Amino acid sequence: MTNAPAAIAFDRVDLRRGSRLIVGGASFEVRQGAVTAVLGPSGAGKSTLLYAITGELDPSAGRIEVLGKPLPLASQRELFALRRRMGVLLQGNGLLTDLSVFENVALPLRMHTDLPEEVLAELVVMKLSAVGLGEAGHLMPQQLSGGMARRVALARALVLDPPVMLYDEPLTGLDPIACGVILELVRNLNDNLGMTSVVITHHVRETLDIADHVIVVANAKVVFDGSPEDLTDTSDPLLRQFLDGQPDGPIGFDYRKGQR
Repeated sequence: MTNAPAAIAFDRVDLRRGSRLIVGGASFEVRQGAVTAVLGPSGAGKSTLLYAITGELDPSAGRIEVLGKPLPLASQRELFALRRRMGVLLQGNGLLTDLSVFENVALPLRMHTDLPEEVLAELVVMKLSAVGLGEAGHLMPQQLSGGMARRVALARALVLDPPVMLYDEPLTGLDPIACGVILELVRNLNDNLGMTSVVITHHVRETLDIADHVIVVANAKVVFDGSPEDLTDTSDPLLRQFLDGQPDGPIGFDYRKGQR
């Protein structure tokens, strides 16, 4: 993966909300074909990186490039075209409760393509089958377990065959078995579909098992950029506090002292 071109690149990027610095001086690359885990304590700015990647938040300094396009883009039309090449799995799934599972997954195809109904239906069933729910198209979101709803949202995010998938806390609220299913899907779909995946999470141990590359955000900066093995073996006090769940250490939790 180290020789693959970068799908996403940050070069000395500052991200702010108003006058407040959320992440400063961030420089890293997400290689094509890799599963990159973005780890860090709650409120550290992990999701802020996702907002920057999708063009929802412009950098106040530095340069961001996504799929060969420098951000911010010149027009909304260009930005929307870039976003169609990115699948996003939201924390809350974002399923529309008045639409069936089939219609939830079909929605991006209906909005962005003019495919014949039979082709559209085939694609929807294909994506649902990829996440183990090929027979669930008739169900309503209210009839789904948390893990099933997450998989339906994943099928919807995949239905336009994006080269980049962004996962925002995909394990939140799931039991250990459902977590294992989602992470196995992330790894297998990334490899089988030739995608690049970014997984934003605070679930460390589970995610390291499927990641090729790890970025850790804490104290308003990127504090680690390397392999899962190097992170696991680190003796850095800040990283050890996060990995070992120590309440006291270099990472503070007082909002007034810099936590978001």
